[in-house]
Amino acid sequence: MPKASHEVACRRASGKFNVGYTLTDQKNHLRTKRQREMAYGQAGSMLKFFRDKIAENPSFQYHLQLDCEEHIANIFWVDAKMLLDYAHFGDVVTFDTTFGTNKEYRPFGIFLGLNQFRETTIFGAALMFDETRDSYIWLFETFLAAHNGRQPRTIYINQDAAMGGAIEKVFTESYHGLCTFHIMQNDVKHLTQVGVEDEEKEPHILTDFGACMYGYEDKAAFEEAFDNMRLKVHKQTWLDSIYKVKEKWVECYMRDVFSLGVRSTQLSESFNNALKNHLKSDFHILRFLMHFERTVEVKRTKELESEFNARKYIPRIKMFTPMLVEASKVYTSIIFEAFQGEYERSMAACCRVLDGNNRFVVAIASLHGDLEFEEERIVIGDPLTKTVSCSCGMFNRTGILCGHGLKVLDLMNIKTLPTHYVLKRWTREARNGSIEDKEGRKVVENPKLEAQLRYRDLSHQFHNVAHRAASSPQCCLLLANALASVAPSIQEILNATSAMYEPYKDKENVDPNVQQIDELLRAARLKKKEVPATKLRRKQTWLDKLLKGKRIPLK
Repeated sequence: MPKASHEVACRRASGKFNVGYTLTDQKNHLRTKRQREMAYGQAGSMLKFFRDKIAENPSFQYHLQLDCEEHIANIFWVDAKMLLDYAHFGDVVTFDTTFGTNKEYRPFGIFLGLNQFRETTIFGAALMFDETRDSYIWLFETFLAAHNGRQPRTIYINQDAAMGGAIEKVFTESYHGLCTFHIMQNDVKHLTQVGVEDEEKEPHILTDFGACMYGYEDKAAFEEAFDNMRLKVHKQTWLDSIYKVKEKWVECYMRDVFSLGVRSTQLSESFNNALKNHLKSDFHILRFLMHFERTVEVKRTKELESEFNARKYIPRIKMFTPMLVEASKVYTSIIFEAFQGEYERSMAACCRVLDGNNRFVVAIASLHGDLEFEEERIVIGDPLTKTVSCSCGMFNRTGILCGHGLKVLDLMNIKTLPTHYVLKRWTREARNGSIEDKEGRKVVENPKLEAQLRYRDLSHQFHNVAHRAASSPQCCLLLANALASVAPSIQEILNATSAMYEPYKDKENVDPNVQQIDELLRAARLKKKEVPATKLRRKQTWLDKLLKGKRIPLK
């Protein structure tokens, strides 16, 4: 808002006469700046933006899908930080799309996951022309190619049929889960309960559906409850369709799915809401990309703060046992809190030996209120390999050992946490290791920081050599000649590296190759999407209107 920002500047300068420019000057400056940004048109300016990113960091990647007229239809991009994050934390991915983020009304899709602090991390982003199966197939194949073909263990999407078909074709090695939040929304929309005599005693249909989704570990119990729920609804069409894909959303069918506790695409919803705080629906694509970077930077700054706090503060240990002390040094603070909670539960567990093959029955007592025991679990232990296998399956789903397993480890006199139960993704050293991109180059998150570190190391080496050589004239002459001979070679390498990107900064360069690139940028075109003006803003669903309440008509 030019007017608001100018008023703030006037207040800070103690009057408009101390600012040095008028509101009209500011508007003219902004208009000129935006015209320069769009000098090549929307498509050309976007391509120049991507090429500038590659100049800053060669690990940056972007991919375009063209239509038959060579107009840009779908766009995907990923930077170095996204490549590194996916290499370390790409085991569970959520993907969703949203509208109303740009002037072209293109769906914006984003791949997200959880880092070692259980905070949102970004793996890639896309602007799509449409939401067809072919577009999704191109996007998912491009996403995997950018990440060296590595598939996630689990991916969550909504109930979009085109998206689901593309997932099954491309992510052949991944478990495909459905977002439980979207399923519950559709539940509210499609299920109408048959009238009951006593509504206070009879549970609501939504309560029954929620119990079917989360409340049953036994498949037979789920089937019985689902059949009983069918009798309470008028139409069973939607229930029949959602039942066919029960393996993708029902708890008892997902006992062994590695999910990190994620069951929905709420990560995407949260990020999209944060993104729209910086956006307007009439932004052209270049401004959208700039504001997208701002939102990503906010997320990464928060992650950096978590990293700093993890190194600065020591987590609070409630019981100083060898296992907890070791875990506090290995895990991040939030994961250690979860592990310590399971350790406390193991202290309140009762156990009995089932037979002579290291089989145990473990039941954990309630830590609050009256003394009650949870459901018994069967745990199989092996003291030789220091392994436990629990029927609750918590470690298989979240990567954190359950209280039942910890209890059996203690009974087998194993007082430290075995290394095979410490997932690297949950540790303080989760980001350690070198990652290569698809070209075989080492991915560097911040080349400028790397350059500063190299400068520091080289300066230290040169200082030591100069200090020793200063005592001998011959050594000084030898060092000076060596520097003089190597300087031209260094300059040649630097010139060759920057030659590709220097023309964008020099408008008077008349190199034919530069002119050709300039013409290509100006000739680039986005595939136009005809959208009526009335649909530039996302249409409110029936649920949005229900949550906001009915508006009172004006008399």
